[in-house]
Amino acid sequence: MSIQVSPSPIPNSNLVSLTSTLLNRDDYLVGLLNQVTANKTEGWLQELRQSAANWVRHSIIPTTREEEWRFTDLSSLRKVEFNLEAGNFASLEFDILPEAANSRLVFVNGVFAPELSAVSDLPSEIVVSNLAGLSAVEQEGVRQYLAQAEGAQEVFTALNTAGITDAAVVWVKKNVVVETPIHLVFISVAGERATISQPRCLVVAESGSQVTLVEEYTNRRGAESAEDGVYLTNAVTEVWVGDNAQVSHTRVEQEGAEAFHIGKTAIAQSRDSRYTSHAITLGAKLSRHNLEILQTGEQTETTLNGLTVISGKQLADTHSAIALNYPHGTSDQLHKCIVGDRAHAVFNGKVFVPKLAQLTNAAQLNRNLLLSPKARVDTKPQLEITADNVKCAHGATVSQLEDDEIFYLQSRGIDENDARKLLINAFAAEVINQIPVPSLRQILLNTVNNLKSLTND
Repeated sequence: MSIQVSPSPIPNSNLVSLTSTLLNRDDYLVGLLNQVTANKTEGWLQELRQSAANWVRHSIIPTTREEEWRFTDLSSLRKVEFNLEAGNFASLEFDILPEAANSRLVFVNGVFAPELSAVSDLPSEIVVSNLAGLSAVEQEGVRQYLAQAEGAQEVFTALNTAGITDAAVVWVKKNVVVETPIHLVFISVAGERATISQPRCLVVAESGSQVTLVEEYTNRRGAESAEDGVYLTNAVTEVWVGDNAQVSHTRVEQEGAEAFHIGKTAIAQSRDSRYTSHAITLGAKLSRHNLEILQTGEQTETTLNGLTVISGKQLADTHSAIALNYPHGTSDQLHKCIVGDRAHAVFNGKVFVPKLAQLTNAAQLNRNLLLSPKARVDTKPQLEITADNVKCAHGATVSQLEDDEIFYLQSRGIDENDARKLLINAFAAEVINQIPVPSLRQILLNTVNNLKSLTND
C-alpha cells in the first residue's frame, strides 16, 4: 500500500550555511553559527539551540586519526556543499504499515508533512505529534527531556540540536499500554544540488507503560525525482524509558545509493525497565549509527539486535555503548553483517560494567558473512569490567558461504543463486524475525531476498 502527496518547499537556508561550513570550511564556522542563532524560535528552544551552537563553535569534524572514527573516513562528505532545496519532484511514495495506518508521523527533509501523516484512534493518554503541534503544557514537559540525554556534546548531535525547529514527539503516560505500533517516517528528497535534513525524535515512556516504535529513514519517492541524488541525513533520537516501562524500537535505514547518513540513538533506562532495539542498516553510500544506552536504575533488561546488509562500495559503521551502572542489569546484543562486493562494515560494541554493577549479566556477539573476496569487516567487541561478581561474555566471527552447503542445496535441485539466497536469508532472518511488526518483517525479508548484488545474478 502506498500514498502519494506533493509536499511543501523546505525553508531555512541558514542551517545549510552552518552545516556546509562545518563540513567544508571550518574557518568560517563561527560567523555562520551566529547567523543560525539569529534565526529565532520559541524562547526555551532558542536557548537550547544557542547552547548547542556555542559548543559546535569549538568543535571539529572527526577524522580517521581519532580511534572512534579510524575506519570511517568523512573526507568525501567534506567535499559536498549542502543546501535545503526540495528538488524537482511531483509526488512522494512510501509504504504504509497496516498495523500503523493511523499512527504515523511523516517528515520530508526534516520538515513535518501533515498531509502524509495520520494520527487517530489512539488513546488520549498518548501524545504522537510534531513539536510545533504540542500544547504549551506538553511543550513544557518536552523541555525537561529534549537534548538532555548523555552524549549531547558530540559534534553531529550538537549540530542537530543547533538547528532544531521541529521534532517528532511520542509521549506515553503512566501505565498506558499502546497496542498500535507508532511509525515515524523520515523521507529525504534530493534535488539538483545536495540536500540536508536533520530529523529529531523524542520518545518518553512513563513508568509502567508499553509502546512499540518503528523509525524509518528512506528516500522512496516519485519517478520524477533523482533516484541517486546526494544528500545528508543527520538524525538524533532520544528514548527515555521509565520505571517498569517497556519499549520495543525498530530502526530501519534505507537511504539512497549516494546518500550520507549519520545517526544517534540515545536511551536512558530507569529501574526495572525493558528496552529492545532492532537496528537494520541497508542503504547509504556512507552510514554511521551511534547507539548509546545508559542504565539509571537497577534490574534493567536491554536487548540489542542489529543487521547490516551492504554491497557495492558502501561503508556502514555501527558503534554501540552500554553503560550498566547498577546491580542486576541484563544486556544481550547480537549484531550481524552481510557484506558483498567491495563494501566495508564496521562494528564496535562497548559494554561498561563498573564496580557498582554487581550481578550483571551481559552477552555480546558480532557475526559477519563476507560474500566477496574484496568485502571487508572491522569488528571490535569490547567489555570493560571492574565488578567482580558478574557473568559477561563477548565474541566475533567472520565467515563466508560454505561450498558444501551450496552444493548440498544444488544436489536437491536448487540452482546456485537460489542456494546463495536461501543461505543469506537464513542468516538475516535470525534478526529480522524478531521484529514485532509482521508487515515490516515481510518487507525487510523481501528486500534482502531481492538484492541482486548479493548473488551472482
